[in-house]
Amino acid sequence: MDTEGDSGHVNEEIPHPSPRERFYRRERQSVPAARAFTREALAGWGAVERSYDIVLCVSELATNALVHGVPPGRGFLLRLLPLPYDGGVRVELHDSGAGVPAVPQAQGAEPGEGGRGLLLVSELADKWGVGERDPGKVVWCEFARR
Repeated sequence: MDTEGDSGHVNEEIPHPSPRERFYRRERQSVPAARAFTREALAGWGAVERSYDIVLCVSELATNALVHGVPPGRGFLLRLLPLPYDGGVRVELHDSGAGVPAVPQAQGAEPGEGGRGLLLVSELADKWGVGERDPGKVVWCEFARR
């Protein structure tokens, strides 16, 4: 027996947004393109709550990849994943370069022109880290809904 307002689907799952990814070549215009792609994906998911922080971290990670992680003739993969358990967002930046990025340690002075990217990521994201990839690495950060 159906009652008013009953759709008849008791266990219907709520669809989750699909992950989005895009590959960028090792060129200067890839950083603003990655920011625009991120803004578009977040708006499409309705995840605007922390979009400024997320876009800034994508910009910093993409810049780090181009300066330190992407060998000539290569590129990086930006992957954006909605977190199903809290509605947050995970950002992954995959590159084929060697080395493990780290936040610069304060030595009584502020970092120079370089070295602030991961410091910003570590302050803005709820979690971040570096994972192995063959070849290279994946630098990731997560943003929970507040």
